Formats: sequence, structure tokens, C-alpha cells
Amino acid sequence: MVKTYLFLFGAIFFEVAGTMLLPISKNFTKIVPTTALAVFYLAAFYLLTFVVNKLPIAIVYATWSGLGIFTIAILGYIFFKQTLTWPAILGLFLIIIGVILVNSFSKTAL
Repeated sequence: MVKTYLFLFGAIFFEVAGTMLLPISKNFTKIVPTTALAVFYLAAFYLLTFVVNKLPIAIVYATWSGLGIFTIAILGYIFFKQTLTWPAILGLFLIIIGVILVNSFSKTAL
């Protein structure tokens, strides 16, 4: 089960990396960032194929999207100087609480 969650976190990492390259790709006109983001997205989905065989897809997708949203928002603030209002920050922490609850109470959680 630990390996499954490592694959899930790897998928989240690659999805976040690909998403962070979207603004840098300049609408897919820059070949290197565009190629890298495509590779990252493919790697994310490849790792997810292993995870959905072990965990319910609802749990997988809630965790993948929730942690991805949280991480991208934080990295957008750090690297792209995008602002986060206090309601947005509260919402991000509610997402994390939701991910924890979903994983804690699922029958296949660690």
C-alpha cells in the first residue's frame, strides 16, 4: 500500500510540474517547456494507472486533484507572484482537510 501512495504522490508531482510549465510554454510556442509539460502529464497519468488498480478511483482523484490544486496555488504564489486572498487560503486548507478525511475514512486507506 505504501508503494501505491508513492506512485500517487509521484503522479501529483508530475501533474504539478506540467501545470507549472503551462505559462512558461507561452501558449505552446516554446518547444522545450511544451515538450517537458507533455512528458510530465504523460508520466502523471502513467503512474495513476497503477494507483487506480489498488485504490478506488474516487479516492485517487480526490487526493490527486486536491493536493495538486493546493500545491499549484502555493507554487503560483511563490514563482509567479500570484496573490492569494484569505478566503482562497482558507479554501485551500479546507481542501487539505477534505483530502485527509477522504483518505482516513476510506476502507483502503493506510
